[in-house]
Amino acid sequence: MSKHLPPKDIPEDIRNVPLPDALSERYLAYALSTITARSLPDARDGLKPVQRRVLFAMRQLRLDPGQGYKKCARVVGDVIGKYHPHGDQSVYDALVRLAQEFAQRYPLVDGQGNFGNVDGDNAAAMRYTEARLTEVANLLLTGLDDDTVDFRPNYDGENDEPVVLPAGLPNLLANGASGIAVGMATSIPPHNLPELCDALLHLIKHPNASIEKLVEHVQGPDFPTGGILVEPLSSRIEAYKTGRGSFRIRARWHKEDLPRGTWQIVVTEIPYQVQKSRLIEKIAELITERKAPLLDDVRDESAEDIRIVIVPKSKNVDPDVLMESLFRSTDLETRFPLNLNVLDGGKQPKVMNLREALQAYLDHRHEVLERRSKYRLGKIEHRLEVLEGYLIAYLNLDELIEIIRREDEPKPVMMKRFKLTDVQAEAILNMRLRSLRKLEEMEIKGEHKALSKEKAELKKLLADEALRWQAIAGEIQELKKQFGPKTALGKRRSSIGDAPVIAEEAFEAMIEREPITVICSAKGWIRAIKGHVEEDGGASYKEGDKGRFWLHAESTDKLILFGTNGRAYTISCDKLPRGRGHGEPVRLMVDLGNDQDIVTLFKYQGERKFLVAASDGRGFICPEAEMQAGTRGGKQILNVSPPAEAAVCRAIEGGDTVAVIGDNRKLLLFPLDQLPEMIRGRGITLQKYKDGGLSDAKVFTYKEGLSWVDSSGRVKTETDLKEYRGERAQAGRIAPRGFNKNNRFG
Repeated sequence: MSKHLPPKDIPEDIRNVPLPDALSERYLAYALSTITARSLPDARDGLKPVQRRVLFAMRQLRLDPGQGYKKCARVVGDVIGKYHPHGDQSVYDALVRLAQEFAQRYPLVDGQGNFGNVDGDNAAAMRYTEARLTEVANLLLTGLDDDTVDFRPNYDGENDEPVVLPAGLPNLLANGASGIAVGMATSIPPHNLPELCDALLHLIKHPNASIEKLVEHVQGPDFPTGGILVEPLSSRIEAYKTGRGSFRIRARWHKEDLPRGTWQIVVTEIPYQVQKSRLIEKIAELITERKAPLLDDVRDESAEDIRIVIVPKSKNVDPDVLMESLFRSTDLETRFPLNLNVLDGGKQPKVMNLREALQAYLDHRHEVLERRSKYRLGKIEHRLEVLEGYLIAYLNLDELIEIIRREDEPKPVMMKRFKLTDVQAEAILNMRLRSLRKLEEMEIKGEHKALSKEKAELKKLLADEALRWQAIAGEIQELKKQFGPKTALGKRRSSIGDAPVIAEEAFEAMIEREPITVICSAKGWIRAIKGHVEEDGGASYKEGDKGRFWLHAESTDKLILFGTNGRAYTISCDKLPRGRGHGEPVRLMVDLGNDQDIVTLFKYQGERKFLVAASDGRGFICPEAEMQAGTRGGKQILNVSPPAEAAVCRAIEGGDTVAVIGDNRKLLLFPLDQLPEMIRGRGITLQKYKDGGLSDAKVFTYKEGLSWVDSSGRVKTETDLKEYRGERAQAGRIAPRGFNKNNRFG
């Protein structure tokens, strides 16, 4: 029998499913699991499942504030054994982060031992560290036993775990969150709790409050590491309106005077999530590579508090200018992203704005209040029923004793004789003899009266929504009192400020002027070497790469890179990697996509004009001054629609005629004055094509003839050009004999 024949007995549960369908079904299940059960926080308590399970397991271990610590290994063991069947290191990492004061604005875990530091050092192993809950975590867990939230079976069905915590404070915004799921991510910075309380109270009074009004209360993020928030108010409002944006945060520094008129800069707070050791390494690297010529030294004098000392080379330099240059080139200034992508109701991913996030918390607290009140009401009604049975017992004590002594089954007889409920009869039978004192009867009557009053208040609360919101407002006011702006934990750490405006010339004055040669390969690896070196073919490139651009410049110059996407990018020569290695990819310096290429690279001079054109034959003249960009994203000059792309960017250095050649080898010459001068746009048609598109274009002086560089590097010139001369947007004629086979002018 052939080994390729199928087996005779095929199990009945095997289905024939196309592979793409099977893969998509399983990947979707994985994606949903990652989104809902791992990466995104719940809008109600601001926690991911692993964090919620860590806090719940610690509560089960009775690691309350004020109690003794327990080994973190014990906590991690309980978490992975009962609730979170994943690796122990991932659970321990989550626990450690909840305890780090430089990572959590309001830590949920009180750690004892080495829990890492702001330098980026890892925490000690879980067998060495100990932990317990903080008061903040206690607020998140308070009410868990009062049926305030739903519970669900754990992964093996032996235990129950909460679906969400009661959340006595707005943890989502107070502590923030970050995570990467499948196809989506979240990034929420921490905020100041007293400010959040003010915003919540305002939202209770004005449910349709505008984002602008809420931002008057929530001024912006409040990072645990402090710093200065220099994001404009308009940008903050826009970020909170859309739920997406970013916030610019700077290190806090001051000038420290020294003897003989000298001074130094001391940095006392650094941006959130910046590793201090790597920051200092970067500043030292700038000094070594001579990219910060006015900087002499950097020292780390930190103990418990951060103290980074920056020493200038001269006492005559402006401290503001020096720091602005460091803000531009190091992580002393960073941007923290806002992507308020959360699980709405614990189920559906949604990007919320500030009002929606605050309202989601208020709605959760409203539900918690209702469920807690109903639970308490049920307990009171049960207790009142028991107390009423006790009072009946005191009124008929002798008869009850007689029934209990005489009857084999006294319970049904008692229920029939005194019209008792089953609960009351059972409670009377379980009474202790010492409870028959007269004093006990008075205490029962007092308790009955107090519980009856509480029952009436709870019924009134459950019947009136306005009263419930009033109660929630009272809870928030108590929270604000506990973590007020004058308390150590509630005081705002990140101040709101503005970045000083400093002229660009001041930064250029700080750069040491020296001649350099810029080398850029065909695959976009760029570097600079000292001095003006002529190209001799001796430069080395990565395997499979070759040279493309070779420019003489100064370290104070700027380069303009024009990409096939029609955007112009600016690169400062002092930022180029030095040495005779292979350099760095230019795509790390500017936002040029991997599917886009470099059209040209040239030294910026500022007064020239350039002919820019796309492969579809459209173009115009653009002033060089308009091509300078201030950001990594560059500046859109030539608008192109795929599959067309930018193909030409040539300087116009004199001349009166435009020469255009297409992929079809047809050459067209027309007067330069037929081309418009524009700052941005698609331009106008230079040459028409039936097949293919534009290959190259240049501007030349008609009387001097049209020149091109052939494959051997020789310059050839054609002066008999009458038959190629025409009007813009014509097709042209086949190029003269001997013209380059690649249809380019060289």
